[in-house]
Amino acid sequence: MCGRFVITSPPEALRQMFGYPEQPNFPPRHNIAPTQPVPVVIIEHDGRHFRLMRWGLVPAWVKDPRKFTLLINARSETIEAKPAFRNAIKRRRCLVPADGYYEWQASTRGKRPFFVHRRDGRPFALAALAETWMGPNGEELDTVAIVTAPASADLAPLHHRVPVTLMQGDFDRWLDCRAFDVDAVMGLLTGPAEGDFAWHEVSTRVNSAAHDDAQLLLPISEQERAAELEPKPAKRAVRKVAPATPDDGQGSLF
Repeated sequence: MCGRFVITSPPEALRQMFGYPEQPNFPPRHNIAPTQPVPVVIIEHDGRHFRLMRWGLVPAWVKDPRKFTLLINARSETIEAKPAFRNAIKRRRCLVPADGYYEWQASTRGKRPFFVHRRDGRPFALAALAETWMGPNGEELDTVAIVTAPASADLAPLHHRVPVTLMQGDFDRWLDCRAFDVDAVMGLLTGPAEGDFAWHEVSTRVNSAAHDDAQLLLPISEQERAAELEPKPAKRAVRKVAPATPDDGQGSLF
């Protein structure tokens, strides 16, 4: 699956790679989380364009987004059958630029986070689907979900699913919904080839979306890992004290 990802490449490098005319200037993001705005590349008016969309797809037929389950991922195996994605896979395929993503591996001491990235260090694209939700008062919300597939043998020990990642040679085929129908793109929805990606364990600081700095990407040291795995002291119960009765301010320092 994909629940957090990273964009660290310079904006101009991504602009050249994805071929959109806009010149957005955005800072590196080291811990992008669901519900946050994310860069998206989509074909509109016969050309590629850069857009910001909320991560968490909301289908156009939803009446109240606040009561709808957050769809951050779309399973490739059921993408054609699910009502939430059926229209988007035909007409609103898009790409999300990325330099890596995080995955959590279950262990006897809880889940441990890992940073997954291309072995050659190059940025890549996450295959994604977009939808625009329109409210009763004319409000619009552009949303996106990242497509996932079964993991290749080398990534499966980390997690059984991975985001679908695409390189430049496949961009046109995925983005151009007029020239390529659903049958023509389903073959792209696979995990990366064995050996393309590498991964290493990182600090549990990444667990909090409030943390967003380059230190999150660094391999965790044995000393840091031991400190994180060390049992935390039990919290002492705090006795609740009834509030004092109002007085005339005598005895107060302020």
